[in-house]
Amino acid sequence: MKPLIGVTPDFNAGDRKDMGGREPTYFLRARYARAIEELGGVPVILPLTDDPALQRRLFEGLDGLLLTGSGPDLPPSLYGERQRYTFRVMSRQRYAFEQALVGRAMKSALPVFGICGGMQAINVALGGSLIQDIAAQLPKALQHRAPGPATEYAHAVRVTPDSLLRRITRLARLRVNSSHHQSIKTVAPSLVATAVAPDGVIEAIEAADRRRHPFFLGVQWHPEYLFDRYAVQRRLFDAFLRAARRG
Repeated sequence: MKPLIGVTPDFNAGDRKDMGGREPTYFLRARYARAIEELGGVPVILPLTDDPALQRRLFEGLDGLLLTGSGPDLPPSLYGERQRYTFRVMSRQRYAFEQALVGRAMKSALPVFGICGGMQAINVALGGSLIQDIAAQLPKALQHRAPGPATEYAHAVRVTPDSLLRRITRLARLRVNSSHHQSIKTVAPSLVATAVAPDGVIEAIEAADRRRHPFFLGVQWHPEYLFDRYAVQRRLFDAFLRAARRG
């Protein structure tokens, strides 16, 4: 059976001209769903509900969870900080739903894959914090919001030995694309950082307890833009779907 993968969308509550205007609208780049479908899974776009019973019912039907990237930022209040910069903040509907699902996934050992903002959501949900703006807070850092297209590599990352990411990629050094202005500051207690950029910015996290959580991974780059041309990026989705099938 093909594994059923829940995919979280972005949400416009009625204030985004670029996402449906005044009409509340879900938004998801098709690349996420296409990567899951083409590599052997069944993507299901999840409705962002506050109802705990419905959340539980949705969650119990999944073989894996994909947390996608987002244009808006998580509210800094979620990790105990005030908002220092004027970037758009994510809708409550989305961040509350994702935070709840990450907590359920950690308790049940459901395979989880977080991409870009999805990685940040995992970290914050489990007690970590974020650098609110790399350019302002780390002035010597690389330009992580790369000026070129997201379909092209921007810089390298160094992968930690004996990590899930190293086992999947089979590489100590990996080229990635880059399209983010935030990054992880403090890693959540139940997670470990397993890839860093040359400037020290964290580029991947995973569960510290791999026996309990064989696949609980977040990456800061966007493999959904690269999987159809680069085998190493495709292996990330392949490994995720294999873990979902075993579950």
